[in-house]
Amino acid sequence: MTEPNVNGLGRTPKERNRLDLDPDTVERDLVKLVLTVVELLRQLMERQALRRFDTGELTEDQEERIGLTLMLLEERMTELRERYGLRPEDLNLDLGPLGPLLPRE
Repeated sequence: MTEPNVNGLGRTPKERNRLDLDPDTVERDLVKLVLTVVELLRQLMERQALRRFDTGELTEDQEERIGLTLMLLEERMTELRERYGLRPEDLNLDLGPLGPLLPRE
């Protein structure tokens, strides 16, 4: 199964998770890579925050600030993905035998 990419050329699902080295797509590919790293860090921060919520390490103010910050970060990530025509699954790089970079939600 192939799907059109930005240049209109068909790509298989496996090729979809690779960075193109086409000069016309450098900006989008760089944004994809940066957003992938930011999404990984966002998910790690979210898990850490949930752990801290569960153990009662945080004050109510801290919980509220962390929650608001994570919500704003997720909103901004959505805006940037939409701006560059990326879907959430586009940020999940295939690491071959190790599986996907990000857990499937």
